Amino acid sequence: MPEDVRSYMHSQDDETRAICERLYEEIHAAMPETENKVWHGHPVWFLNGNPIVGFNKIKAGTRLMFWSGADFDEPGLNEQGSKFKDASITYTSVEDIDSGALSRWLEKSQNIQWDYKNLVKRKGVLERLK
Repeated sequence: MPEDVRSYMHSQDDETRAICERLYEEIHAAMPETENKVWHGHPVWFLNGNPIVGFNKIKAGTRLMFWSGADFDEPGLNEQGSKFKDASITYTSVEDIDSGALSRWLEKSQNIQWDYKNLVKRKGVLERLK
């Protein structure tokens, strides 16, 4: 685990830390080839330089966000962004995490991607990858 990610997780309260640790374990196991680091203040995983999944502490709980999740056609990812193609779910306890759904979402995140890496270069216009 990268030191910056470890520091992020250790700075959380007990329940949030437990959720973060579980998410980290499942994401890392499903996608060991991805790059993982703290980006914009929270842990994010990148595939070929493109952000695909991350989590952070918000007022309502711990949010798991998929940058291209709006196109996954998954009712569990019911918190969708208004400007881009992101979708997320918020957890308040470790028991809320459905490993089967998470595994499915992680697989889709590798196959359904929008090019956030070049968003600035394209002046805010997203293009679909793959």
